[in-house]
Amino acid sequence: MGSSATGKKKKDPTAWRSVLFLLPSWLLLLVFFIGPILLTFYFSFTNLALTGTQAQNIEFVGFQNFVSMFEDPTFRISVMKTIVFLFLSAIVGQQILGFLLAILMKEKNPTFRRLIGIIVIAGWVTPEIVVAFCWVAFLNDNGTLNMILNAIGLESVTWLYTFPMISVCIANIWHGTAFSMMVFQASLDDVPKTIEEAATIDGASRFQVLIRIILPMVKGSIVTNMILVTLQTLGVFTLIFTMTGGGPGTSTQTLPIFMYNQAFVNYQLGYGTAISLVLLIIGIIASLFYIRSMKVKI
Repeated sequence: MGSSATGKKKKDPTAWRSVLFLLPSWLLLLVFFIGPILLTFYFSFTNLALTGTQAQNIEFVGFQNFVSMFEDPTFRISVMKTIVFLFLSAIVGQQILGFLLAILMKEKNPTFRRLIGIIVIAGWVTPEIVVAFCWVAFLNDNGTLNMILNAIGLESVTWLYTFPMISVCIANIWHGTAFSMMVFQASLDDVPKTIEEAATIDGASRFQVLIRIILPMVKGSIVTNMILVTLQTLGVFTLIFTMTGGGPGTSTQTLPIFMYNQAFVNYQLGYGTAISLVLLIIGIIASLFYIRSMKVKI
């Protein structure tokens, strides 16, 4: 007869050691990631408030927060403003402008690329609050832009009052385009030059090479960047709050601004966390839409 240990798997002596090494990482994820998500789900179904009796006696209210939310016309306005801000500043702005900058700098002189890269990245590494104050100073009634208009004989424009959404979109584009540019630069550098040269020899124009060769080869990077930029844009708060405060009226009140007003101005934390869940769902739907529309496997 063989040994009694025959047919039994020997335990790997390094298995427990691996678990011990990974334990701190799992604890950090549990405390700072999984825990807050679970609390957000729980609080969104309660009447949690910042002050008063509801702050001490939390009650489960089911879907009442969500019912009140969808019955609130201000919420519907905030959803539309969020979609407009997302489309103009993330999809049309950062995505397209970042790709154009990457294409224009493709195969250019390394010194020129570094110079342009430093200029563009300077806006990205600048803190959001600083970016907001810079654009307020530029677009203010007595700001730099109106001084330029007056110098050439044109009248001043109240940019932050007359064109508030356009103003915050431009500021966000200026702040975030560098990230898209760097993502696309890395993916464009990986496109084999031999394929482009072969297409050119076969008579393809530069535009045809871009549409039929380059874009399909960097499709994965386009979708990945779109998802990241979308999630970042959906969470923009400081920029809009500093520049316009969500106004005039509700003209720039995106969901993060609406959520802040409900949670910390009206003291309804449960209602505010319910809004954050809707914001999360919008991000998930947008990400799935990008993946399905571009037919990318992840």
